[in-house]
Amino acid sequence: MKVGTDGVLLGAWTSVDNNPTTILDIGAGTGLIALMLAQRCSAETIDALEIDDAAYEQCVDNFEASPWSDRLFCYHAGLDEFSKEVDDTYGLIVSNPPFYSENVSTGNSSRDIARQNLSLPFEELLQCVSVLLTENGVFSIIVPFKEEQSLIQMSKSFGLYPTRITRVKGNPISEIKRSLLEFGFHETEASENELTIEIDRHQYTSEYQELTKDFYLKM
Repeated sequence: MKVGTDGVLLGAWTSVDNNPTTILDIGAGTGLIALMLAQRCSAETIDALEIDDAAYEQCVDNFEASPWSDRLFCYHAGLDEFSKEVDDTYGLIVSNPPFYSENVSTGNSSRDIARQNLSLPFEELLQCVSVLLTENGVFSIIVPFKEEQSLIQMSKSFGLYPTRITRVKGNPISEIKRSLLEFGFHETEASENELTIEIDRHQYTSEYQELTKDFYLKM
């Protein structure tokens, strides 16, 4: 799967201000977000989960070829299986989860599994995060804007509360399409803002350039 804007957004937006020593990337794909976080912080352990065979193999290759290979490890497992077997907790958990609750087919079975949230329901994701996250840890996720409020309401039943929200639109006149959400166990008033990616086609806003400049060879 190609590098997508959603993954770049989450990898750049996610806060590492709590200096996590352990990070978990749920549904890592080819490892983009984990690699970005390895570049951004000095966490000793960055684990990634990927259930798709081809994506897992690509993720392992990408980790091994990176300058941070000694800190990156990818597990070929589903979240439910992993959460039952692992004893560790994580100071930061990130996920760019499957989005599409509709039965949408692209003609590519691997891509369909990655895109349909039937393969990782939000309730299962939040339940596992509530077990795997440290007391003062941070959970960051990107979801379709239409899913934002239901996810926030669901998260409260697992003791997770939003601390930061950024709503993303493609250009100044388009509708909001994505929500970047940060959660923690301590209830507080969430900070909220908006991010616009482009002024015009391939003309990026200064805010988007500032957020992602460390990760693009050309902007």
